[in-house]
Amino acid sequence: MIEKLLSISEPWLKYAIRINILNEDKGSLVELRDEALKDKKIQGYLNDITNFHNILVSNHKNPELPIHKLLFLLDIGFDMSIPEIKNAVNQIMNHKDNFGVYQSKTNIPKHFGGKGEDVFGWCLCDAPLLLLALLKARIDYKEHIKKGVDYLITLFKEQGFPCTVSEEHGKFRGPGRKDDCCPYATLIMLNLLAEIDEYHNSDIVKHGIDVILSLWENSLEKHPYMFYMGTDFRKLKAPAIFYDIVSVADCLSKFQDAKTDSRFCEIIEIIKGKQDANGLFIPESVYQKCKGWDFGQKKTVSPYLSFLCIRILNRIAD
Repeated sequence: MIEKLLSISEPWLKYAIRINILNEDKGSLVELRDEALKDKKIQGYLNDITNFHNILVSNHKNPELPIHKLLFLLDIGFDMSIPEIKNAVNQIMNHKDNFGVYQSKTNIPKHFGGKGEDVFGWCLCDAPLLLLALLKARIDYKEHIKKGVDYLITLFKEQGFPCTVSEEHGKFRGPGRKDDCCPYATLIMLNLLAEIDEYHNSDIVKHGIDVILSLWENSLEKHPYMFYMGTDFRKLKAPAIFYDIVSVADCLSKFQDAKTDSRFCEIIEIIKGKQDANGLFIPESVYQKCKGWDFGQKKTVSPYLSFLCIRILNRIAD
């Protein structure tokens, strides 16, 4: 299956597969890395993150957001040795509040409780992504990341992580009951905490996992903040940037507590059931802005989507 996947993959994905699935050392892949960096799509993403705050964060489902592109590049295996990535990371670090939380540029209209102007602040549905990017870029955790993580942890409630914004965004919150959890914020907080040893097996993580799986278990009745786990949620889609079956499985597969949960096993069985004869996967839904990528179509196997799903299944096997 991996050999077949490698045979149909572009250099940038071969690099990701050999690092993330075959656990090869980056030092032995210098030529492949250099070839991957020549890819026009990769070059496009690197160019797009050079002015990191040039796009207002108004829709976290938008694959054009620089934070999604930066995390994509870091997940492939690229790092701070690449000038564009180093520059993007530095721009993130230039905007941090007193709680240690990094900020995005947003404009929330006055009728939604905001100021109606471009300001740097944070929402709990974007701040964890910035902290995660810094972690993946290997920025010093204790000096630059821990304070912000510790603060965001204090926002956790019995129902999960709520819709929360910094003071710059006034009284804004999403379309849901105030006491509900925000499923997306809870998911990306789990993704962040999965990378941090002191929190990886914490009670907050265990409870957060249960929150997501309880929403799965009660998907017909519970849709906090209009996050559904219905038909569209269950369609295979890449990249894993929002709230869908691949994104949820990718996150939860990082935790031992989730792997043995029958509800998570249901999710995995749905994904397994979509494999073709070669063990690969065809997208069932796409982001229109990703048309130039192999995962931006629904007619044939997507090597990148297959990489994501196979990595999930390998974690379960481990």
